[in-house]
Amino acid sequence: MEIYVVKDYKEMSKKAAKIIAEEMKRKKDLVLGLATGSTPEGTYAKLAKMCEKGKIDFSNVVTFNLDEYLGLEDEHEQSYHHFMDKHLFSKVNIKPKNTNVPAGCPKNIEKTCEKYDKKIESLGGIDLQLLGIGNNGHIGFNEPGDVFIPETHVAKLTEATLDANARLFKSKDEVPKESITMGMKSIMNAKKILLLASGSGKANAICMSLSGPITPWVPASILQLHNDLIVVIDEEAAQQILEQKKTMQRARVYKSY
Repeated sequence: MEIYVVKDYKEMSKKAAKIIAEEMKRKKDLVLGLATGSTPEGTYAKLAKMCEKGKIDFSNVVTFNLDEYLGLEDEHEQSYHHFMDKHLFSKVNIKPKNTNVPAGCPKNIEKTCEKYDKKIESLGGIDLQLLGIGNNGHIGFNEPGDVFIPETHVAKLTEATLDANARLFKSKDEVPKESITMGMKSIMNAKKILLLASGSGKANAICMSLSGPITPWVPASILQLHNDLIVVIDEEAAQQILEQKKTMQRARVYKSY
């Protein structure tokens, strides 16, 4: 585990974009797992700027997003299809056929989930998976629960997640109660994982995930088992984890502030 502690959100985004760009240069047909939400917005902006300047090339990159709200059409302004088009896909030279986001209104949910997993597997799995983290430790929409669910599946969103996402809708009542999310198998089979977090509101989730027991009640805690995990967090998000001596002893920690 490598933990990079940077000054703020801007530096987190810059560092994350650099790591992704390096992987893209190393492998032109990179299979890239993507996340949505406010955390990766800055990273996508940096990547778009790099592409505009000709420093990176998305033409052969294939992407798979973690999740989508169940019940939202692709064109809905709060769908993750729309989010990705707005923040990344429309700003880089990626081929639309190479972008994959779970369907929000599938005709057959079970077959849609199965097909998503098989497509990832057919390409040899994800090379680099970008992750954010919820305040309750969720990754993708894998919420706290009794078990880690391996396959892409329908997930019922917790009240904590509904509250956190309500700011994006006119009211909490409009937030979809379910989503389709990539399961833990595809995430953990990624060759490299890049976890981002910013702000004091994520400090407890980061601490529980990286230094607490491995439990499905803190979904991101399973990342402790991955053999190539990179964590980029700002000072505020790092407040609690830096106090955990055992975790710090088994991780390579780099501070750049």
